[in-house]
Amino acid sequence: MTICFFSAQYLPTVGGVERYTYNLARRVIAAGHKALVVTSALPGLPDHETDAEGIEIIRLPVWPLMGGRFPVLRPGRDFARLGKLLWGRKIDFCLINTRFYVSSLYAARQAAKRHIPAIVVDHSTGHLPMNSALLNTAGAAYEHFAAAVLKHYRMRFYGVSRAVCRWLEHFGIKAEGQLYNAVDPAEVRALAQAPDAVDWRSELGLAPGTPLAAFVGRIIPEKGVAELIEAFTAAAVPGAALVVAGDGPLLATLRKDCPPNVHLLGAVAYPKAMQLLAQSQVYCLPTYYAEGFPTTFLEAAACGCPIVTTRTGGSDELLADKTYGIQLDSADPGPLAAALRRALTDEDWRHTAAAKTAARLEEHFTWDAVCDRLLKLAAAQN
Repeated sequence: MTICFFSAQYLPTVGGVERYTYNLARRVIAAGHKALVVTSALPGLPDHETDAEGIEIIRLPVWPLMGGRFPVLRPGRDFARLGKLLWGRKIDFCLINTRFYVSSLYAARQAAKRHIPAIVVDHSTGHLPMNSALLNTAGAAYEHFAAAVLKHYRMRFYGVSRAVCRWLEHFGIKAEGQLYNAVDPAEVRALAQAPDAVDWRSELGLAPGTPLAAFVGRIIPEKGVAELIEAFTAAAVPGAALVVAGDGPLLATLRKDCPPNVHLLGAVAYPKAMQLLAQSQVYCLPTYYAEGFPTTFLEAAACGCPIVTTRTGGSDELLADKTYGIQLDSADPGPLAAALRRALTDEDWRHTAAAKTAARLEEHFTWDAVCDRLLKLAAAQN
């Protein structure tokens, strides 16, 4: 069986949807099937290749709008050539990631035309944020149009969390269930505990027992990093440090007036980011972005790192109650500072939260479980 994944963005671009696609594709191959990923062209990468794990990748030409956040398919000779290559394959099932990309509409139309079973897996719990009220209105109108197109092609919808499924009701869509975001806990722990793991306290010139709060992710306003720095400063935990791993457009601004106990690392290789989580007392994500189910929640749980977050997609599914982690209603620095203070100073709470969250992760949110469900869905349609 050949499963075709449509993902507007894919590795080496780093993000939740990209890793979702990659992890499912390689497990499809491990299960004895074929995986084909269709994504957007990137400078310096071939438009067609098969990677070391056997995943075939086709990169369609695009216009990279919004700094690459919203790639739009670019018709022409190369697009026609690659389209012929793509649809010349015998494809048994299509998984289309997210409902609003132009490539998702293209995939839905082509799958319907060729009678290929297909589903849309959505990853967000809100409209794509823009930089102005006018653009937000225009973007929301476009998203409703895209949803209408997908419904026209009779797509079946799934969410990466129950929160995503609830959000789809906003478009008049009833999701058929969840194909959860996930991790391989053993794989994450192996990276976190590698023999050559970075000792982050030593790397940053900190004392061995320094309490660490960590953020791992894109440095964009919607992730609440500025609010996190303000709250961490207000928490005033003696000797503690905040370590921020990630890159993005807000990083340069944050570096201009950075407190001495806050360390802005910039881009960090994935294994080193997992090592940071494993060595930290708390992972904090004060996001007000429309997260579907942040992968970093699952990675932190696998690393034994308790979580403080604003309520977002999937947070209440992993953090079943306050003994699993702290969920806040907003990124307001006052309550966030209090939550950080507790997480950094209450060792008993940390031990309980880490153990309960890790157990819940193993039960519900592994790639093996999600891939098994995907393959059963695909087999039922063929």
